[in-house]
Amino acid sequence: MCGRFNVTSTPGLQVLLNELSVDVQVTEAACNVAPTEAVGLLRSTGDAPCSMQLARWWLTPSWAKEVSQKYAMFNARSEGLSKSPAFRKPFASQRGIVPMSSFIEWRGSAGDKQPWLISNEAEALAVAALWDLWFDDKTDGSEPLLSCTLVTTAAAESFKPWHTRMPVMLSSDDRERWLDNRAPIEPDDPVFAPQLREALRLVPISRAAGNSRNKSPDSILPAGEWVTLPATDA
Repeated sequence: MCGRFNVTSTPGLQVLLNELSVDVQVTEAACNVAPTEAVGLLRSTGDAPCSMQLARWWLTPSWAKEVSQKYAMFNARSEGLSKSPAFRKPFASQRGIVPMSSFIEWRGSAGDKQPWLISNEAEALAVAALWDLWFDDKTDGSEPLLSCTLVTTAAAESFKPWHTRMPVMLSSDDRERWLDNRAPIEPDDPVFAPQLREALRLVPISRAAGNSRNKSPDSILPAGEWVTLPATDA
């Protein structure tokens, strides 16, 4: 699961965008980003180069009658991408990337959960996403709604104390392949394996992060000792 993340101006995140040939400068922090908010989505259509656009973080399928939050569509389980009516077409030809500096996960028992900040050494994660366009039939000439969902997979063994799921964090070798919608990706592709392809760094942060309206950078400052989970990719 991935229900909150952050986009802060780190050198590593800028390098990531440059490597993907996206001419965007991250100048303002977006902290504690929550589902239904606008997020930066990298996508490529046809032969066009990759570009970044704002998308609503909660997928609305093109065939939906209305924009709704009846079903949780901010995450898409990798195991069902080729089967789900909502995700099947985006998985085949509408894949994208949501860049982030870190994401937040909660650990602990109900009523006493501690938020943790999770990232890699570069503070730059390329998380696999799917997108779709929805047109409002009731409004002539309106712009379509661009929305997206983050792809998750089963957690690596070392990550399970934090959650049973984790976002699909694309390695440098997988990013362009994921963005190339001219070539299919199989449902059992190694990109979905429950492994850490690079080490993750985790640290507890303020419980103020539990309130999605709290967008202060102070809410994601370290409030304890760092933990490192080593890479498990063979």
